[in-house]
Formats: sequence, C-alpha cells, structure tokens
Amino acid sequence: MDEMREGAGMDDTEVQVLGARDVPLGGPRAMTVRRTLPQRSRTLIGAWCFADHYGPDEVAESGGMDVAPHPHTGLQTVSRLFSGEIEHRDSLGSHAFVRPGELNLMTGGHGISHTEVSTPGTTVLHGVQLWVALPGAHRHADRDFQHHAPKPVRFEEAELRVFLGSLAGETSPVPTFTPLLGAELLLAPGATVALPVNPAFEHGLLVDEGTVRLGDASLRPAELGYVPTGQDILTLTNESGHRARVVLLGGTPFDEEIVMWWNFIGRSHADIVAARKEWERASERFGHVDGYPGARLPAPALPNAALTPRGNPPRA
Repeated sequence: MDEMREGAGMDDTEVQVLGARDVPLGGPRAMTVRRTLPQRSRTLIGAWCFADHYGPDEVAESGGMDVAPHPHTGLQTVSRLFSGEIEHRDSLGSHAFVRPGELNLMTGGHGISHTEVSTPGTTVLHGVQLWVALPGAHRHADRDFQHHAPKPVRFEEAELRVFLGSLAGETSPVPTFTPLLGAELLLAPGATVALPVNPAFEHGLLVDEGTVRLGDASLRPAELGYVPTGQDILTLTNESGHRARVVLLGGTPFDEEIVMWWNFIGRSHADIVAARKEWERASERFGHVDGYPGARLPAPALPNAALTPRGNPPRA
C-alpha cells in the first residue's frame, strides 16, 4: 500500500508514498471513499489524522452523500469540496452549506453530532473530508463551527487557497489548536513550483487530479506523499498535459498517542467505551441534530480486544 521513494531534489529526503483503500461511508446509504490516513505505516501528519477523498461521482449513479446524525469526540472535521454542495447540520445549531473552495470546520471536542447530505441540485460530488486530532489539553474543547472562504492567489505557476495556517504569504484567519497547514493548489500543465514551507512541519501532499512529482516521487491520483520535518522548500511538478489539483497538509509532529475508533478519538480504550455508551443512550454529551428526516446512526459493536493507543513510527 505504501513505499519509500527518494526525493533527491529535496536534500535527498525520502518521500513516503501512501496509497488509498476504498471504504464505504455513511451506513446503509453508503458512498465509497478513498482513505489515505490513517494506515499501518502512518497514523498522523502533524495533527491531521484522517483523510478521505471521493469523486467525481455522478450523483444519479452513486446516490450522493446522505450521512445520518452521528457523533464525534476529540477532533475537528474539515470539509472541502471541488464540486457539488453538501448541507451540514449539527447539535450546536449550525446549519450551513459546504461549497467548492470553501472551508467548513467543526470542533467536536467533548462531543458533537452532525449530518452531511448532498443537496438536490448536486449532479457531481467531489471533495475531501479531513480530521484533525485535538491535543490532550484541548480534547474536551467546547463545540464550535466556523466557515471561511479563502480567496485564490497566484504563486508562480499555481493558484492556491490557504484554508488553514500560512503559505506563500497567505494566512487563514481560522484558529487551530496545534500549528497546521491546509491548502488547495491548482498547477498549470507542466508547471514546476517551489513552495517555501515551515521546516518545523511535516507535510503530506494528496493528489486529486493529474500526476504530480514531489521531489523525485511521482504521485498519481488518490496517492499521498509524506515528507518529514526539515524541509524549507517543497518542489512540485505537474507531469500532466492538463491542470493538476493537490491538497497540501502540514503541521508540527503530533507526539501524543491516540485511540481512533469509528467517529471517536480518545487516549484509551475506556475513553471509547464511555463515548459509545453515551451515544447509544442519547446522552446530552452529543446533543441533538434538528432537521434530518431519519434515524441517527447506531454505533457499531466494539472489537473483542482492547483498543490500543497508536502514534507514528519513531522519528529518526
């Protein structure tokens, strides 16, 4: 599923190439997504702990997205679309729409629930769903929801939108609990771009369209290239004869171990058991989502073995 390829153009740094696996999302009306994080060889990139990539899907064939009320703890969800529109409702009372180029960021913290449904006018659904793990000091933060529409800016032969953190002189106003970077880039055919980045960050480049070289690693659609800390320039080359689109993620290494199960992030098996129990008994911890015409998702059964905290492989 993943391999190591050397990136001599970036000080001989090895680029770890992570492949995706297909996963059904959303219960009985599941759509299929491509998941690159987490996996066995890498749990997090910075505090980014989850990356789903989907589409372009013809809604008339796939049925679109219809995710009934479900819970989250210990994390933030980051929703970005390339095409289509998704209606979001949550137990904070937020009612918003995810549209192409915009950011919807929801903080679960101690507990929240929400729904995601593609709108009737959506014909093609295409985007990414990302999660950020909250650090121990903030993992019980209050529920929150923020919306931001970053403006597109030119950098060399690329157009970029910075939705979290800072890149190429652009800074998102959305606060984060750990230092993070999230940006969408469009690369012209054949373009090479040298991006100045924070050397204290590790980075992941998820390819949506085209074939993009990161250092000396050639990344195909749905692959994610990982670069460790220590780099102040990331060199990206669009090897396609058409536009390429990528999502760049980054952050300082997240040194805490986490337990990630279903829609919960905790620090122990007991954390997950408690969260599941409270969701199943409709505890006020997760609140109630108004406006969804159906039942909420039941929690799956816990595995027979105790869930074990996981982190990344030790840094060299």
